[in-house]
Amino acid sequence: MFESLFDPYSYPFWILIIAVIAGAIMIISRPFSTYVKFVYPNAKFEAMGNPFIGDKELDSVAESKDIISFKETINTLKDYNISGEDTYSVQKSLDDTFIETVNMMRNDSSKKMNDFYDVYLEKLDIHLVKNMLKRRIEGKKIDEKKLDETILSTTKKLLQKIIDAEKNDLQGILKNYGFNEEIIQAVSDEKPDFLTIDTAIDKHIINRFKQTKVPYKCEQGKQRFVKTMIDIISIKNILRAKQLGYNEESCKKMFIGEGREIAPWKHNELAELESVSQVINSLEGTSYYDPLKNAIEDYNREKSVQVLEIALDQLFLRLVRDISTQNYISIGPTIRFLVSKEFEIRNLKIIAKGVSENLPVDIIKSFLVKEAA
Repeated sequence: MFESLFDPYSYPFWILIIAVIAGAIMIISRPFSTYVKFVYPNAKFEAMGNPFIGDKELDSVAESKDIISFKETINTLKDYNISGEDTYSVQKSLDDTFIETVNMMRNDSSKKMNDFYDVYLEKLDIHLVKNMLKRRIEGKKIDEKKLDETILSTTKKLLQKIIDAEKNDLQGILKNYGFNEEIIQAVSDEKPDFLTIDTAIDKHIINRFKQTKVPYKCEQGKQRFVKTMIDIISIKNILRAKQLGYNEESCKKMFIGEGREIAPWKHNELAELESVSQVINSLEGTSYYDPLKNAIEDYNREKSVQVLEIALDQLFLRLVRDISTQNYISIGPTIRFLVSKEFEIRNLKIIAKGVSENLPVDIIKSFLVKEAA
């Protein structure tokens, strides 16, 4: 049998050769099949770009005389068709534009990216879940108009169930919607700790990102994005906590997972410090130190961590740009366009609000997140 298998004049020999060649072709071609699926969408996203995270375009829009001129300026771009005559409706239209953009990206991308897009939209909805869940636990009145602010229909259904439910039914509702035992337990406590609930929900979203399947050869880029996001959220949480005077134990409760540069031991070290400035100094040697150090004077003057959060958001855009460059033929440009579009829409909503309230241009600009050159 083995003699015929290695006999070049026998059929088994050539069947073996063909099988080996076919297997080699499949192994070699698999990464390329992934890259091919990203060629068109990535080229489209790069061509569209995100003009409203750049200095020039943002400055121009921020100088709009009123909400109508703001809308007209935005609509000169082919990718925007904003409607509405007042601030709320214009901002709602901007939110709708983001949803339309994600749907466009979904349609142009591999079907294996669908779960990633779903989790990203779920991330944007999660603050509504946090706020409404806490109000329900406290027995406070809930504004049902908030339901219209949801992006996903599943989030809207969840919030409606939370509104209609008795307090004792919340655990079952959360379990049915896939929330883990940590959140359910936190809600079940006789005296629920809202800090624990917030942290558990953040961890839930982080884990959803970690577990989300993406196309072959895209996992590394996705994981780097997720770990960078963990770092940014963790540092923001600690800075905010120190500003509000939270104690060490409370700060340690805010740990949501290990990031790229903020390991568990580093998070504990930050939690043990007493002030915002000490936290920033302790970050020396990480990617996050220089942007925060450069913003410390503004923080000392304004006594608001918002200036530090904006510095971190701008750094986040730069780090996402690096992820895009390093994963250019796969998931990188997709992640960059999606994240940049989120910040672009946020910038435009801030400008719309500022213009409608006749705020000075310099004040409006101070709240904008721009991508560094």
